Amino acid sequence: MSNAPYADIARVDALDKVRGVTLYAADRQPDNLVHAALATATIAKGSIISIDTSAAEAVVGVRLILTHENIGPLRSAGFLLGGGLAFQSFQPMSSPTIAYRGQPIAVVAADTLEAAIEAAALIKASYLEEAFASTIESAGAETIVQAEAPLGHPSPDVVFGDADQAFADADVQVNATFTSPPQHQNPIELVATVAQWSGEKLLIHEGTQNANALRFGLAKQLRIPAENIEIRSHHLGGGFGQKNSLQMQTVFAAIAARRIGRPVKLVVPRSQLFHDASFRPQSVHRMQLGADTSGKIVAALHSVDGQTSRHDLFPGEYCQTSARLYGIPNFRGFHRMIRTDTQTPGYMRAPFEHTACLAMECAVDELAYRLDQDPVALRLANDTAHDPVEDLPLSSRHLAECLRRGSERFGWRDRRMEPLSMRAADGSYIGWGVACGAYPGNAAANVARLTITAEGSVEISAGVHEMGQGIRTVLANVVSRHLNVPLESVTALLGDTSGTYPHLTAGSWGTTASIPATIKACDAMWQRLREIAPDAPSEANPIDLIRRAGLPSLQVEVRSSAPGQDISAADEIATGGASPTGPAYPGFVTFSYIAHFVEVRIEPNTRRIRVPRVVSVADCGRVLSPRTARSQVWGGVVWGIGAALREESEVDPRYGGFLNADIAEYMIPVNADIGTIDVDFIDEPDPQINEAGVKGLGEVVMAGVAPAIANAIFHATGKRLRSLPFRAEHLL
Repeated sequence: MSNAPYADIARVDALDKVRGVTLYAADRQPDNLVHAALATATIAKGSIISIDTSAAEAVVGVRLILTHENIGPLRSAGFLLGGGLAFQSFQPMSSPTIAYRGQPIAVVAADTLEAAIEAAALIKASYLEEAFASTIESAGAETIVQAEAPLGHPSPDVVFGDADQAFADADVQVNATFTSPPQHQNPIELVATVAQWSGEKLLIHEGTQNANALRFGLAKQLRIPAENIEIRSHHLGGGFGQKNSLQMQTVFAAIAARRIGRPVKLVVPRSQLFHDASFRPQSVHRMQLGADTSGKIVAALHSVDGQTSRHDLFPGEYCQTSARLYGIPNFRGFHRMIRTDTQTPGYMRAPFEHTACLAMECAVDELAYRLDQDPVALRLANDTAHDPVEDLPLSSRHLAECLRRGSERFGWRDRRMEPLSMRAADGSYIGWGVACGAYPGNAAANVARLTITAEGSVEISAGVHEMGQGIRTVLANVVSRHLNVPLESVTALLGDTSGTYPHLTAGSWGTTASIPATIKACDAMWQRLREIAPDAPSEANPIDLIRRAGLPSLQVEVRSSAPGQDISAADEIATGGASPTGPAYPGFVTFSYIAHFVEVRIEPNTRRIRVPRVVSVADCGRVLSPRTARSQVWGGVVWGIGAALREESEVDPRYGGFLNADIAEYMIPVNADIGTIDVDFIDEPDPQINEAGVKGLGEVVMAGVAPAIANAIFHATGKRLRSLPFRAEHLL
């Protein structure tokens, strides 16, 4: 296989998207469609005493109203981290119980969307209210030591060396606390389900990162065979962890469609998604660093309180990252889970790494100033090629090169060290900050099916979903290169249970799982081709070989697994499970890395914070699709700016729920907030992790942006900000 860089091709689905040809779940309009809407709870915790649907039933066009009283036995599909298939174990409307404000209490199906919405608003319930805790500071929130918790997968704290003693003996100490609010993913595509029955067969169109989890979760809830359910999620308008498992509304649409005998579409409004899908949990981090006078970090202690729900335990993995950013010989991590009365929080892009890097990288910057050392030089001095957690070598680590190259591109040599030392012509304070990010190099088993026809089509079906990240383009680029076929002849069947088993696409393992399987399928196809045309040259076109052999088509199907993983791990995918592994493998550990250099400008009177430019250099192994990879970095940096300066899901602890449950009041960046984002890649393959040498990219790009901004704000103003989001009032 050639080791040359991959071609920088345009997105293969770009034309269809800009022409509106691409269909998402809510775009589906089957004949005789019925629309559904949800009525939701107006209390934070308790139970329903009675529910009055009479006014709703009188609305013209209403066909069905489901409540806990008439929906019938409704099983939970189980919590994803407890061996289940859903984002939480609690299934609304399975009982009168109210676990959190905003949970569904009724489903209305009507001939028009307007009638369904009107009727849902007329449903009235009376409640028996109970005391509740909506934040980790609330009275009644329950604290659980994570290492001692009854988790499906044990989650011990990260501890090596003697961090407490080393910190106590350190010449220089940093001790700081950082806080991060709850935050919500806001993909452009809302969570939506179109359910359609044909006899005993159920077809679901839904944007999901985990089609097989929907299939088997629904089978459990509906008590029907999984083979009677087909899930189609060919395109996804963003997921970011929100859609990584079975949602609460899918079964409602399926039951309504079966009762009425017509297709049902249920689109969950954004205000309801804030209460009925996962979110980034609130967390508090205490970071302690100890170093000698040369700048060698000798100890780190990282204690975390992370929010979870009352009905599920969502464990934090923050210290898995902070322990590995540098070659620190003594480390102690400590996690606590704080039970609150919310839906179960979950994975939101760079779920733990975003805040873990905030705590570590801000503390490192503070240490640099205590030592009067350049922040880049201090990081380089603490670089490592060894993983301290597993005591194994790193398969590849080019973070130092990311720092050096980013420093050069940014012009870091012109930075003055002292805070308040750089001003713009208009009087604005200028700050330059740097921070690093890391994300585990996860991989997974996968199944790929490759079909070539004599008509000239090449179809790859792999266990991965297209979420807008560009995996179709990556697959087409790889197949075209390995099979010597025209790029335009390659299509990909993804997120469809009629193809190969769709694997959960998350954790930056979509590419690292599907590409090795795809390359293996290409190799298997060449083997079959050599059987029918043994004298064919290596540069032959497989389509021509199939035509000459008089075959209508040729198909191969293969399984792949991660290093050290048994090939039978692919069996888990067949029943809706997932088979990820990493970052530790036999003999090595794998991470992706990034360095962000940020400039901020702060208006001296209003203290408005702007980010005119960012330079980001990533080490993600071989870059298989340069254009979509750059897009991933741009998106991650934009989101990092939003997470640092805008985003907060606001809670009134007196009432529970989220107050700013829309993107009018949930602040996110707009075009005017974003300056230039200069992106570069090391593009060095990591051959130990897979044949293609590719590591994950989608998550690591967000890690480190927020601390780089915080460090730049300190450089501009001399003020350390430690609570997200950073706002102008914090600088007044």
